[in-house]
Amino acid sequence: MEAGELTQTDTDAEHTDHAPQPGHGAHGTEVSVPEDLPPGAVVTASGRVSSAVEFRGHESPSTPFSAVQLARLDEALTLVSRHAQLRFSIYLGDLGEDSHAGAQRLHDQLGPAGADSVLIAVDPQRRNVDIVTGPAARARLADRGCKLAVMSMVASFKEGDLLGGLLSGLRMLSDQAGIPHHGH
Repeated sequence: MEAGELTQTDTDAEHTDHAPQPGHGAHGTEVSVPEDLPPGAVVTASGRVSSAVEFRGHESPSTPFSAVQLARLDEALTLVSRHAQLRFSIYLGDLGEDSHAGAQRLHDQLGPAGADSVLIAVDPQRRNVDIVTGPAARARLADRGCKLAVMSMVASFKEGDLLGGLLSGLRMLSDQAGIPHHGH
């Protein structure tokens, strides 16, 4: 993930709005493969579309993660999204002077998917971390739990462990959200 990159994961293929094309899933089952996948998007073995959007500023950002670390982060995003049935996203880059407003603008870019989304936005230069939740996600994630996740991430970041902090924050948020109860 390059600085300034937004990574979003869907919990399953039902959340895609693309025209289907035959493909094969993890267990030999047919899955829909969108014909018009944007650059940087792939259909995973489970049928989930995983994509990355690159935002470039004036200077060319450097990558803080290796390919292995990116794979671990993508796997974690997939697992916590599937577990909590919420869409978790991570943004790492410049959020502007008002980091919360910048994080909110990014979350708004998720459109209708933002309702059940959780965005972890990290501005390393300003040393800010913001968590923005949509209405459905907010109902399952208390402010106190989000603050504890931020504190845990910041502690790891201070030790120079960016990946560990993000993974820890994702786990804490997923655990707090739990598994939704259907049939209310």
